[in-house]
Amino acid sequence: MVEPTSTETNRNISDEGGAIMNTISIAVSAFVLASLVLPTAAQQPTKIDFSSETVGAEAKSLVAVVGIWRIESEAGKNVLAVDGRQWKEGQSSAGVADKARALYGERYAEFLDRVQAYAYYPYAVAKNVENFSGGEIAVRFEGLSGRIDQGAGILFNLKPNGDYLALRANCLENNLVLWKFEKGKRSSVSWVRNTPTASKQWHDLKVRISGTKVEGYLDGKLYLEHTLSEAVSGRVGLWSKADSYMHFADYMVTSGK
Repeated sequence: MVEPTSTETNRNISDEGGAIMNTISIAVSAFVLASLVLPTAAQQPTKIDFSSETVGAEAKSLVAVVGIWRIESEAGKNVLAVDGRQWKEGQSSAGVADKARALYGERYAEFLDRVQAYAYYPYAVAKNVENFSGGEIAVRFEGLSGRIDQGAGILFNLKPNGDYLALRANCLENNLVLWKFEKGKRSSVSWVRNTPTASKQWHDLKVRISGTKVEGYLDGKLYLEHTLSEAVSGRVGLWSKADSYMHFADYMVTSGK
């Protein structure tokens, strides 16, 4: 048998070392790729689709807390309607006690007391988003009628005591407002005028939250920027006002880091 030369031995060692390095390199690349992909997968948006809902009934994916909310059909597509034509100030939704218990468990009593005492603004809460602390919430809306208001809003930072924040567009007033509802009183946090929002047309509304920074978008344009005193944390949903008769579709919640 012919013994390998020192040159051949070195070459074999070099080849084996290269193979090992290639294996390590592939493993490292796979780890890096996984670290990039996994967070994205963990942040898949929560989409609320009304296509399988029953027309004429309340939505199963959102809990109607105040006002009259039901599924309607428009152009062959199921949408969520808030019908303010039958609205009465202080009117909570049917079965609100059971709904409050479903949302907040043993803490439902405090929430229920606040809702019944200050049921001025219709809103519905997303069932499957228990705590939103940052990211984006988007929805499409259409103002159908309303002599007092045609308001469409994104509700967020809803607390067990009934306090919340809402980004609201209005087809009658053409403005975009960040509202705060606290201890039964509503006040404006930030107000932007001259935001074209025609009735009987679909519009896109989006709120983006990063830490304490809030951005409000209407039809893809950034109109509102505000810094809160503290970061948000709570449930989310949809909001309206008074006699507004509105349609909502394509509600999506994308949580940030």
